[in-house]
Amino acid sequence: MDLGISGKRALVCASSQGLGKGCALALAQAGVSLVLNARRADILEQTAQEIRSKYAVEVVTVASDVTTEDGRAKLLDAAGDLDILVTNAGGPPPGLWSDWDREDFIKALDANMLAPIALMKAVLPIMIERGWGRIVNITSQSVKAPIPQLGLSNAARSGLTGYVAGTSRQVAPHGVCINNLLPGIHATNRAVSLDGAAAEQQGITPQQAKENRCQTIPARRYGTIEEFGAMCAFLCSQHAGFIVGQNILLDGGAVNANL
Repeated sequence: MDLGISGKRALVCASSQGLGKGCALALAQAGVSLVLNARRADILEQTAQEIRSKYAVEVVTVASDVTTEDGRAKLLDAAGDLDILVTNAGGPPPGLWSDWDREDFIKALDANMLAPIALMKAVLPIMIERGWGRIVNITSQSVKAPIPQLGLSNAARSGLTGYVAGTSRQVAPHGVCINNLLPGIHATNRAVSLDGAAAEQQGITPQQAKENRCQTIPARRYGTIEEFGAMCAFLCSQHAGFIVGQNILLDGGAVNANL
């Protein structure tokens, strides 16, 4: 399918690996020029070179921390005028309700709520002026079904979800669509880390921990970054102009809910 976005320009955050990389690859395949961002310059440039070798698109890299004001300013200055924004950031650490104090919540809000909001506020004016734009926020399945040990993430990402619900409907008349992608577990380094921790805790192998987790997923497997990227690219396409303010699960059916 021709997504109709060849020649557009996209900023993809946390795109050196994992889900962000999957989104960057899919957008590049659709002919979108890219601004890639991550904290580690070496891994980021490796990903950029991989994309350049596969697709004839411009790829700019900006190593910065988007949770800071200076990091965002550096990134936005290099990005220039954008048609597409994909926000993404790793989640805060797990724990018990009694583990966290105010500073922990502030850090979580900065990374998973306030940074995406700041980026959206920066790019929305030009999108509105042009009469076209796409924003996709990578959040988590936890905004549909909160995960007990991820209270910091539950709170911050739910706050972002509420902001998007209102903002997306205000900008939709201008041809700008904002939506959220809610991943379950995918075959990324994060999954390897989680399986390793579960294996150590339970006294089993990481492969057995993975197999046990797969049994809790109706699809009986982990998602791939290619599948995730394809959905992101579709939401950024000309075909997604009537999708506004939605929270779309990509979890293999793990969340059992009507809505």
